Amino acid sequence: MDVGKRIKELRESSSYSINQLARLAGVGQSTLSYIEMGAKNPTVDTLLRICKALGISLAEFFSEEQIDIPPDLRQLLHEAESLTPEQRKKLIDFIRSIKKS
Repeated sequence: MDVGKRIKELRESSSYSINQLARLAGVGQSTLSYIEMGAKNPTVDTLLRICKALGISLAEFFSEEQIDIPPDLRQLLHEAESLTPEQRKKLIDFIRSIKKS
């Protein structure tokens, strides 16, 4: 797998510029650019931060199966993963109340 190419595909599908993704991931813009061009390989820590900024897990990054989830829903799922069961229930109730409006 071409890691740089995969990052670029995910970044573009999320409508992020290199600058935006670099800022969200806490990575230098030039570093991210070199990674995408294949001139540099990311460390595991850097790749984890990029994945987190994209709202995906490392497993999803390397998955051969491409699940077609819009970037905003992917980010919502990523954020919801860290909630407690009670907080998730409140989020579900909130979403349902918005849908009724």
